Amino acid sequence: MPTPLEAANRPDPVALAPRSDYLTRDGFPPFVKTGMSDPTDLPPGTAPADAQAAAQPTDAEASPDQSPPNSFAERIAALEAEVAQFRDRWLRAEAETQNLRARTQREVADARNYAIQKFAGDVVEAAQNLRRGLEALPAPRGDEDPLLAKLREGFEGVERSFVGMLERHGIQRQEAQGQPFDPALHQAMAEQPAPEGVAPGTVIQAWTPAWTLNGRLLKPAMVVVAAGGSANASAA
Repeated sequence: MPTPLEAANRPDPVALAPRSDYLTRDGFPPFVKTGMSDPTDLPPGTAPADAQAAAQPTDAEASPDQSPPNSFAERIAALEAEVAQFRDRWLRAEAETQNLRARTQREVADARNYAIQKFAGDVVEAAQNLRRGLEALPAPRGDEDPLLAKLREGFEGVERSFVGMLERHGIQRQEAQGQPFDPALHQAMAEQPAPEGVAPGTVIQAWTPAWTLNGRLLKPAMVVVAAGGSANASAA
């Protein structure tokens, strides 16, 4: 057993035990959890350090309207580039649309004006045959048979009516006799020395006239063209 002196000097175990009201919620004294603080140990109205740090806004949150340098200028430049690109595409599409519209109108007009081109060529052939029949008749004379004169007048009336009907539908007859040679309307079948008083390159004989349909050549005139120089010069 301890002596009375040892018993008096022995520390009280109750006094050495940590006080329950002095411990943190984790059961440790404050000095054990270094750098941490218990909200219950802080003065009233004081938030913990970690809560204070979380409550403080960051630089990005503190200034949401501020952007990195040159970001607005770069964005504006990108938008202007997109606008220029879309404008170029729009102009190209508009040009293609205009070309398509013009081409369509031209094709429709050609179809309307020249749809009967093949039929008109056959009708023109009939008109030429009628002219050949008239030219085959004898030349008018004072003592000719009245029946022949009436026959000639009847054929000429039919020809005038027929040619007038063709002209109403855009088919025109163009005589080539005595006209300068035009390769767009005439087809030279032969070349002869130019007669006296006739310029070289002039049509001196036309076997058939030229026919056009709404300004487009339908049948060229078969012609004989005067060559340069006279007959003597050609023979020399």
